[in-house]
Amino acid sequence: MTAPCADQELLLNAYIDDELDAANTARLDAHIAGCSACRDELERLRTAHQLIAGEGVRYEAPDALRSRIGRTIHAERAAGPTSRGRGSWWAPALGGAIAASLAMLLLLPLQQQRRLDDELIAGHVRSLQVEHLTDVQTSNEHLIRPWFNGKIDFAPPVPELAAQGFPLAGGRLDYVDGKTVAAIVYKRRLHSINLFVWAAADGAERRVQKDGYSVSEWSARGLRYSAVSDISPPDLDQFRQAFVAATGGP
Repeated sequence: MTAPCADQELLLNAYIDDELDAANTARLDAHIAGCSACRDELERLRTAHQLIAGEGVRYEAPDALRSRIGRTIHAERAAGPTSRGRGSWWAPALGGAIAASLAMLLLLPLQQQRRLDDELIAGHVRSLQVEHLTDVQTSNEHLIRPWFNGKIDFAPPVPELAAQGFPLAGGRLDYVDGKTVAAIVYKRRLHSINLFVWAAADGAERRVQKDGYSVSEWSARGLRYSAVSDISPPDLDQFRQAFVAATGGP
């Protein structure tokens, strides 16, 4: 097997662990598309990660140890709050463990949202770098919407917004968060706006700025929308308002 490019090996490991920012992710995606050696190395790394995470590979505490810990906790609880003897050592540790678990529960959704933001921005950058902005290139909304039929299991609205300063440019399929999504492309002067659409439960409106890109998200009628562009945040807000108004509101 041909060795991967020396200057990409560290990036490949960071890529597997979701540690790259959006710009580096997009650049590495473009490199992998044209480099079979790095593509093979990436598959090898993925396989190794899956094996390590598999059942029976990670060390698990023996049943005897679990039982002994359980008996100790039960004995301390039965002794009541007046007991300050040998067993009281576990109380601070238990409190710390509970606090750590609560922190993880609070941080996990934030980490997942940040990873999704990185994927969306990377998808926008990649579409510009590899000249794959559209699969169907037209400003006619009546041609773009039927093009999605049979390719995804929902029908995204595709309003024409040229009068509001955002002419329709086309559409394509993309892949975000492990699923195929619709990407509807609009223009704002010399800039492009990728509007990613997928079926999802309603969620709150969000606005994010990262690596020079703006993300605006909202929900309507069982669909989640995420507009990504390098235009200014006020311009992207104007686009969102125009799209929502043209599609009948949230």
